[in-house]
Amino acid sequence: MKTRAMQLLDRAGVRYEVREFQEEDLSADEAARKLRLPLAQVFKTLVVRGDRTGILLACLPGSMTLSLKALAKVSGNKTAELVEKDEIHRLTGYLRGGVSPLGAKKPYPVILDASARAQPFLSVSAGMRGLQILVAPADLARAAGATVAPIGDDPLPPLPAR
Repeated sequence: MKTRAMQLLDRAGVRYEVREFQEEDLSADEAARKLRLPLAQVFKTLVVRGDRTGILLACLPGSMTLSLKALAKVSGNKTAELVEKDEIHRLTGYLRGGVSPLGAKKPYPVILDASARAQPFLSVSAGMRGLQILVAPADLARAAGATVAPIGDDPLPPLPAR
């Protein structure tokens, strides 16, 4: 059975590969480890509410944290905040841990982190937990109608051991 995200890519004529894994903790780290991919290629999709534009989807590598300030600026908002976990399914039709930048039940704006351009392909949720789509960054951006902009902050490096 194909998810809405896969159906959207099929209609757009986009080539992609589907990978499945047994999910346990709903993290990009887990997906990267189980799919044997660099964390910088495994993109998570976060559901965000802008004060002016409403709901939008932020898609960025698992190796980064979302800069709400950068996202607000690029999306035409003054402020932005993550939606509550219990709102995710109602808004997108996807369960937390399985939110895809493609095929949400309503057409929300998608902001794709600019680091995607440096990758040969990205891994994004296919719309179900434990199911990922591998797709070229330009194809994902086109299919999602995404704005590509820097919205991720590199996480702080670990403190050195004493």
